[in-house]
Amino acid sequence: MTTRPIADPGALEDLDLASPTLHAEYELGEVWRHLRAHHPVHWQPPRGSQRGFWVITRYADVNQVYQDKAHFGTENGNALATLLHGGDSASGSMLAVTDGERHDKVRGVLKRGFSKRMLDLIGHSLQETVDGLLRGALEKGECDAARDVSSNVPLGAICDLLEIPGDDRKYLLDLTAHAWSSDYADEPPEESWVAKNEILLYFSRLAKARRGATGDDMVTLLANCHIDGMPLNQAELMANCYGLMIGGDETGRHAITGTILALIENPGQWRALKNGDVDLATATEEALRWTVPSLHGGRTATADVVVGGREIAAGDVVSVWISSANRDGTVFADPDRFDLARTPNQHFTFAYGSHYCLGHYLGRMEVRAVLDGLRRLVSEVEQTGEEKWIYSSILHGMSSLPVKFTA
Repeated sequence: MTTRPIADPGALEDLDLASPTLHAEYELGEVWRHLRAHHPVHWQPPRGSQRGFWVITRYADVNQVYQDKAHFGTENGNALATLLHGGDSASGSMLAVTDGERHDKVRGVLKRGFSKRMLDLIGHSLQETVDGLLRGALEKGECDAARDVSSNVPLGAICDLLEIPGDDRKYLLDLTAHAWSSDYADEPPEESWVAKNEILLYFSRLAKARRGATGDDMVTLLANCHIDGMPLNQAELMANCYGLMIGGDETGRHAITGTILALIENPGQWRALKNGDVDLATATEEALRWTVPSLHGGRTATADVVVGGREIAAGDVVSVWISSANRDGTVFADPDRFDLARTPNQHFTFAYGSHYCLGHYLGRMEVRAVLDGLRRLVSEVEQTGEEKWIYSSILHGMSSLPVKFTA
């Protein structure tokens, strides 16, 4: 319903691709098409005190960066918001911004948390949660899909994985919603930092309480594991719980809201879902490709390297744009069409390579559970007001989507 102005690729030198306002208030599809065709490895020069950085938009080049551990690293940060402003304070502590052998060993610990028993438990709980949320929305008639449905789906899944007490879940949801994005262009940055610090402190207390405990939830696993004979230090405990919470909540939440909007805007695909003409697993992958809950990934070049014919110097900041690569016509036929039957569908929504998102299990389960619930319980979805896009250069999603569900 909201028609955002289309950013002009002819004015590329005036566009700051690290700006949350640009991503919230403009459609960038034409910019990505222009860059893929003419400048697939583009240098955005410094803007004031902000460093310059590389913008990589073509699928093949994004794939190269993600797989090349010898020339690209995450330890200065994995997003422009930190890479351009002094680096990430969790470098070397949180899995997402740790490289090498330490990364592989911590990742091995975290993978144990995604056991079949835990995933089965979460899957069952997810469908109950989704069905309950949709029935509640149906009873209300009009609701906000972002706030009343989407925000509550991933929260339950990630909190089950971490075994967060029920009374604490709403508190954590409110914090995660402000850690990496805001609802307004002029929201003070202090709100983001306060939210991040509150999440870290919460997990510091929770991990301390679970030292010496038995269980297979993520917090207990991290609090009691040993790597090279030593337990994780407090910084690693807090950072990795924080990373799981943010990644598990934000990605699924924005993918679900985006999927509901895409179904409203594409009535033929809504009918295909309702009629059972598309497989839920296949439909889930297209929903993830289309919604792009994570706009980009960030890296630092650790050695001189050539990408797409351009020379990138050691120390340069590099951004790979999932929002562009997921619409690359050399890989995806008719890429700007939302097609729930699309196959194959090797999108980059969960990144790729050694830093492939561990939370992909949950993200896929969450989107599939919503598609299944919509197919079974809802006959029509109508948008009743303008959607509101979040302000972030990292995340892509909505803070509000007014809709009416019909049983």
